Amino acid sequence: MELRQCALQVLQLADPDQKSAAALSLQAQLATYSIAEKFTPSPAEIGTLPGHPERPLLLRHTEMARRSPATPEGRAVLVHAIAHIEFNAINLALDAIWRFDGMPPAYYHDWLRVAAEEATHFEMLRSHLRTQGYDYGDFPAHQGLWTMCEKTQHDIVARMALVPRTMEARGLDATPLIQRKLRQVGTSDALAAVTILDTILHDEVGHVAIGNHWYRWLCEREGLSPETHYAVLVRQYEAPRLKPPFNDEARRRAGFTETELQWLQQG
Repeated sequence: MELRQCALQVLQLADPDQKSAAALSLQAQLATYSIAEKFTPSPAEIGTLPGHPERPLLLRHTEMARRSPATPEGRAVLVHAIAHIEFNAINLALDAIWRFDGMPPAYYHDWLRVAAEEATHFEMLRSHLRTQGYDYGDFPAHQGLWTMCEKTQHDIVARMALVPRTMEARGLDATPLIQRKLRQVGTSDALAAVTILDTILHDEVGHVAIGNHWYRWLCEREGLSPETHYAVLVRQYEAPRLKPPFNDEARRRAGFTETELQWLQQG
């Protein structure tokens, strides 16, 4: 079996349970897969990406209603939003595997590990939602992460720069703030969500570190300055300029340099 073709097939799956289970299965059976140096499926074989269920209803980011986590439904909306991010993150990792040719085997192994961990995160959050009487798909969601994935589909350097180390790295900043609000609520379900987010934050540092590693590897291969070229890519692809507060400690563990952290603060 060939890993990149299988990753595309999993990406095409619409059912969330099937997709997360298949991502975990790919990771568990990694040793049995070969990796194609070049993989060029036809447009018909690719189809419409990513596969996603009929629900949740997908809206623009600006159309999303905000609700207080002080209420049970508000907490469910919050957990649902994070679950949707994790579901999207499975897709992002799988897309990074099948789409880009000519990378070392370690690149594909890294992103498969990410896909499997994101699947675990999604399942944890979905299980938590179900204990509260809700399920994935019960609330609207947005596709901001996948939009940047589409923008960078022809440029692996931009993909590594602007998806894991920009869009996903934002989770390193946001998670402690979300946890603080949930601790203030103090109910058993809120505190259970805090514990789940501890696991997610720990793993996401590793995911962003993978993005940083391969971004710098690609820049070195192509004779680019990682810090200078990043600013060019932000402008070229109209990536959102991130705003403080930043989780500098987590970002350092994920491989950001002091110069990069200072650049973020300059806004």
